[in-house]
Amino acid sequence: MGGKGSLTWEQKMERLRRRSLPERVLRVCDDPARRTEYEEAKRTADRARLLAEAQLDAQPEPENGANDGVFAERAAQAERRREAAARALHEASAYLTFRALPRPLLEELIHAHPPTDEQAADGAAFNPDTFPAALVSASNTDGMTETEARELLDSWSAPDANALWEAAWQVQQEGRADQTASDLGAVGKD
Repeated sequence: MGGKGSLTWEQKMERLRRRSLPERVLRVCDDPARRTEYEEAKRTADRARLLAEAQLDAQPEPENGANDGVFAERAAQAERRREAAARALHEASAYLTFRALPRPLLEELIHAHPPTDEQAADGAAFNPDTFPAALVSASNTDGMTETEARELLDSWSAPDANALWEAAWQVQQEGRADQTASDLGAVGKD
């Protein structure tokens, strides 16, 4: 078990202590034209790349240099358009970053927002009227206050408010431990 390249328990523990908590980024863009432009540019670039790859696979040694690289050049142009559209989308967007809370802090936050008797009877683990804003605020790395989180959750459309809540909640559920490491064989035994 202590073969060449194996980590000692102390080294493993140090590695485990240094792990960062998962993060998730929510992009908010109110410019549908920029989103559409990017999505179309991405689809076009993906198709152009596939055509260029297919041309290379079909004719590894072209007999006639006339069409040599036409699809590759189109793919390069499409990729440049995709990159420009991505930059425009990025500039038109606001980004909110959420980080998982350490388990004891998450549990403390949940306990600070207990469900009402009626909510508990319906199976709620926390008060859905107060906990979402508290979690959004607590897990946001940009400095959003609970009051600001409540304002956004209350004033945004249902899909956007749900996306805000889900970004904060889903990062709390993100696991990075893998119980199937045995599939990796000797690689996963350090």
